[in-house]
Amino acid sequence: MMRDAEDGKPNFRFIMVPGMPFDEQLITRWANLMVRGAKKYGDYNWTNANSEEELERFKASALRHMLQWQCGDEKEDHSTGVMYNLMAAEMVKWKLKNKDGG
Repeated sequence: MMRDAEDGKPNFRFIMVPGMPFDEQLITRWANLMVRGAKKYGDYNWTNANSEEELERFKASALRHMLQWQCGDEKEDHSTGVMYNLMAAEMVKWKLKNKDGG
């Protein structure tokens, strides 16, 4: 069998920590956060965001979660909050950039 080379392609296995249980991996916890959000608000509801105001809310929330994580607050999984808000902010930035042909 012949296949293309892997060079230059994203390799998602490098974001998994070797030896860490699946449920404790950050990417698994982030995916579980997204499932909870989908159950509460509907699948892909977060992708409806498309304004400067929503971008600023995502950025503020990411920073708040980062500071809570840095300070050791364990009332919720703040690292997944950072991941979610960064992803959503990047999505809104992309939408705003490409709104007028970018």
